[in-house]
Amino acid sequence: MTDRRETNRTRNRRQKRPSSGPDRDWQDGERIAKYLARAGIASRREAEAMIERGEVRINGRKLTTPAFKVTGREDIRVNGKPIKAHEPTRVWRYHKPSGLITTTSDPEGRRTIFEELPKSLPRTITIGRLDLTTEGILLLTNDGGLARAMELPKTGFIRHYRARAHGKITQDELDTLKGGVTLDDGTRYTSIEAELERETGTNNWINVRLTEGKNREVRKALEHLGLKVNRLIRTQYGPFELGDLRPGAVEEISAEQLRTALEGVVPDNLLPETAPPVRERRKPPPGRRVHRRR
Repeated sequence: MTDRRETNRTRNRRQKRPSSGPDRDWQDGERIAKYLARAGIASRREAEAMIERGEVRINGRKLTTPAFKVTGREDIRVNGKPIKAHEPTRVWRYHKPSGLITTTSDPEGRRTIFEELPKSLPRTITIGRLDLTTEGILLLTNDGGLARAMELPKTGFIRHYRARAHGKITQDELDTLKGGVTLDDGTRYTSIEAELERETGTNNWINVRLTEGKNREVRKALEHLGLKVNRLIRTQYGPFELGDLRPGAVEEISAEQLRTALEGVVPDNLLPETAPPVRERRKPPPGRRVHRRR
């Protein structure tokens, strides 16, 4: 990746700023990596890697820095494909079945969620991930900026899981997770709430709530207590519930529901636009004469 380069400035002399192209004013618009992320092309980090590989062009010129800003009026292309302006923010609930991986492709040839999603769905990215054998609610969006904001622990979104785990456990042992846990490899998890729902033979159903959502966090935390998780279902992500959504099904969340759920949690510029309320015309009381202008 090359460093940002600027031409020498002459004191007391105003220089003309190009209105477009890679040499335009750095203060205009938003950073290209953020723009590509919001357009659903890739995450910011992946977009920066694309720029470093020379895959992004602005008005025909290869981009060399992720700090460059765009307004959306430019001819922006990734690997020769034109990128359209950011579309209205949309989010979907998806019931991910077990046996699918949450990635666009897999070198081992395993099936991905994107191979199973309806073809009518536009290009989307996931909000967080679920591992191969974990099932349940997975949120999809066409806005990379919103995805990143909703994944951050500071949003306080609680992830709810139901875990079926083999082994013996008591509620007192599960309560030790509330103070956080450090694994043998040094991995540290913050507070995890786990409630023993019921025992079925040698298995236990346990309700788990956490905010971090690190890789395989539920499985590893319960394994730390001597349990072996053999089924894991995410039932809720923040305010969004799995409900009765069947495995493999996708359902869009309305813009109104999104604004209600996310207002005050994510930046306002990431919230979807909603249609202005329709003003109803008042009807005159019965028997009252309405005078119309001619």
